[in-house]
This record gives sequence, structure tokens and C-alpha cells, in this order.
Amino acid sequence: MSGNVSAAGVEETLKDFWASRPRRPHGGRKVAGVAAGIAQRYQIDPVIVRVAFVAMALCNGAGILMYLLGWLCFAQEDDEVSAVESLFGRGRSATPAPLTVLLCLGLLPTSGFFIDGGFTMVGGVLLSVGAVYLLHRGRGQLNRPRPTGGLTGDFTTGVGVTGSEQQTERVTPPAWDPLGAAPFAWDLPEPSGPPPAPEQPAHRPRRPRSRVGAATFALALLVLGGAVISADFDSAYGDWFTAEHTLGLVVAVLGLGLVAGALRGNAGRGLIWLAVPLSAIGLVLTTAGFDDFDNSDRMGDISARPTTAEAVLDEYHTKAGQVELDLTALPATSEVRTEVRVGVGSAVIRVPANADVEVSCENGLGSIECLGEQHDGPKGSVRAEDNGPDGEGGPKVELEVRTNVGSVEVLRG
Repeated sequence: MSGNVSAAGVEETLKDFWASRPRRPHGGRKVAGVAAGIAQRYQIDPVIVRVAFVAMALCNGAGILMYLLGWLCFAQEDDEVSAVESLFGRGRSATPAPLTVLLCLGLLPTSGFFIDGGFTMVGGVLLSVGAVYLLHRGRGQLNRPRPTGGLTGDFTTGVGVTGSEQQTERVTPPAWDPLGAAPFAWDLPEPSGPPPAPEQPAHRPRRPRSRVGAATFALALLVLGGAVISADFDSAYGDWFTAEHTLGLVVAVLGLGLVAGALRGNAGRGLIWLAVPLSAIGLVLTTAGFDDFDNSDRMGDISARPTTAEAVLDEYHTKAGQVELDLTALPATSEVRTEVRVGVGSAVIRVPANADVEVSCENGLGSIECLGEQHDGPKGSVRAEDNGPDGEGGPKVELEVRTNVGSVEVLRG
């Protein structure tokens, strides 16, 4: 597993990884045992592997794609083949076929994100593959799994013997027949004495509680409190401590605590149950943005159908709910401009069929349908200018529409 990196060396390492890939254990798993299997195969702390999967999941879902691949391609410890191999009839797997099909279908959206996810997603997948390659190259000789089936022997040397080969002809008499008078009975087991007394289970001293988790949690609270206090002060750095940045600092502290605990022998493992949901919340905050939550005190639905240009408000804002704005009743000579902003919810605007429309639609996370232009996914932006089927003429409408999480629709008629 050492030496210079070459094309032949890379190919050999990858072939050896596939031949001795990790198996998913029944014990110590959190979801499907992929992280536990990698940790067991290469004799590293499973917390480190789980933290790596969480970190890669923040790279536009790269960790989710890698975990699904491991679930499909790593067999359980008592299975003959992996789930995807069993689907093609190459052996037995305890994973039900319907679940395997669902996991394969789950690869489709994650693979689509790999194509459209930009440098972050592609970089996360490449980092994951590179990490597995280096891990196998450096520690692939450790804890190599034995093959299933009727073979026994040393898997690392490829030497196996069948059940018939394990029985050899006995050439010396047993202790109970020193004169060799009954060679026909030499295959019988040696007479045993009275059964040994059952061993009393040794009392295992209780492991002292680690201080890593408590210290990390306390430090995270101090960071959170310091960020909140700094945000209240009108200083040069006060504007930096937004919700996204503050949550990022807290997750970073928890991550450092997990790494420190792993180095001390699985200490502070409970922190992962706090770090994972906070990381997911941070991903949503970073992707969507929630600036419009501070722009309005209103919550709930808004519905308006103005019949004159003067009745059109300069802005329609809500923190959570739906904004329905119908401009189809405006006179033909109207000229209006308005903004529609929604924190969480949807915005639906209808413009006259013959209106000259200039519109800007933005979405932090969700879908956009803006005068025929569509966009799905995070951070969508669509700008359009459309004079309608009759060409230039009719009401003039200028719109700026944005939702943080939800949908945007600008329709005619």
C-alpha cells in the first residue's frame, strides 16, 4: 500500500479497495452502518467518519450522495453481496429489494445536484473520493474482511481450504490409546474431564465521564452569547454577527469538540446530535437568506385587487404567508411600480394580458415561474421584459418580487 503514485498504482489500489471494501456492521450504526463500517474497516474513530459525512453534506449534498453509494455498495457483515449486487441476482443480501430500488432512485436527484451543484458539490465528491483513496492506501492492510461462503483461511494471503481439506489423516495414537490397539477409533474426540465452572463476569469499572462534551457545550454558549452582545453594539464588527455567521461559529466550536473528543477516545460523542441539526439549519439560512424577516411586522396572507394605479401600494410584505396581487383590473393607461416580499410562503401576481411588464423575480429556496421563465432550486433569479401578445401598449407594470423560502409566480390574465 505504499510507493509512488502512478496509474498502475491507483488502479491496483482501487481494485483492492473494491475487493476488500468495508462491511456494514449491525452494532454501532446510526443509520445504515456506512460510517461505522468504514471506521471498523480502517480502525479509526467512527465519530470522525460521521463528522466528515456531515461536512461533505454541507457541500451541496456531496456527503448524501457518498452515503447512498456506500449503503448500496457495502454489504452487511453477514451478507454474501451488497444490496445493489443482490438486485442483479449475484447473491444474498438482507436489504429488501424495494428498499434497494428506492435507494437507487434516491441517487437520481443527488446525481443531478452533482451536475448542477457547481464547484462546491463537485469539489465535495472529489474530496470524499480522494480521502477514501488515501485512507485505503495507508490503512488498507488493517482488518481486512474475510470472504463469505464455504472457504476458510487467511483472506490477506488468498489461501483458503475447504471443509474436506481441513480433515487430515491422523498418524499418531491419542493419549487414551498409547499402544495403538484401536486405530479405528482414533478419530473420536479425546475424553474430557468435568466441565469447567462458569467464569464469573469481571466487574468492569465505570468509565469516568469525559469533560470534553461539557467544556465544548459551555464554549459554544459563550460564543453564542458573545456574538449576540457584539451584534447589539454599534461597532465596525456588529453587522458581521448575523444569524448565519453566529450559527457557523457555534457549529465550528462543536466540530472542534468532536475532533478533540475523538482523539481522546470517543469522548463528547453526544455533541453530534447538536451539531447535525444546527448544520442543517445553517445550510438553509445560508442558502435561502432571511433578510426580509426584518422588513415587515406582518404575518399572514395578503390579498389585493386594485382597480386604479393610486390603489397599488409601493410594497406588499409579509414574514410568513401568501401574497396574492391581482392587477388585471387596472385601466389601460395605468403606470405602476410595486415590490412584493415574502419571508416564508408564496407570491402570486397576475398582470393584465396586454400589459407591458418589466419584472425581477428572486427566490432563496424554492421555485420561480415568471412570465414563462422557470427556475427550481436554491438562489434563483429571473428577469423578464414582456410587452404581451399585442406588442407595446397598454398598462405599464414594473415588479420586484422575492421570497426567501417558497414559490414565486407572475402570470398574465
